[in-house]
Amino acid sequence: MAYAHSQSEPSRPRSERLEARISAEQKALFQRAAELQGRTLTDFIVASVQDAAVRTIDEMQVIRLSVEDSKAFAEALLNPPEPNERLRAAARRYMDVMGK
Repeated sequence: MAYAHSQSEPSRPRSERLEARISAEQKALFQRAAELQGRTLTDFIVASVQDAAVRTIDEMQVIRLSVEDSKAFAEALLNPPEPNERLRAAARRYMDVMGK
């Protein structure tokens, strides 16, 4: 699912409101950053929060493995070990409960 919003897309009407309490120092920091980018404070904050949200979602949807872990995962998929007695017992219980 794509969450990104490129700057080339036309602006969508904004009908929702979000409020937050911040310190005077935070407001001054945000205002300075907005000015440096030539944006309004609101536009700077909305764009920054949206970028952070997209990054967070992207990071949480991807599993990153080391080379060693990737090899172990592939090996387990390609050559799974024989089921032990505990796994066989769990499968039998599942079949009994599910009526299969």
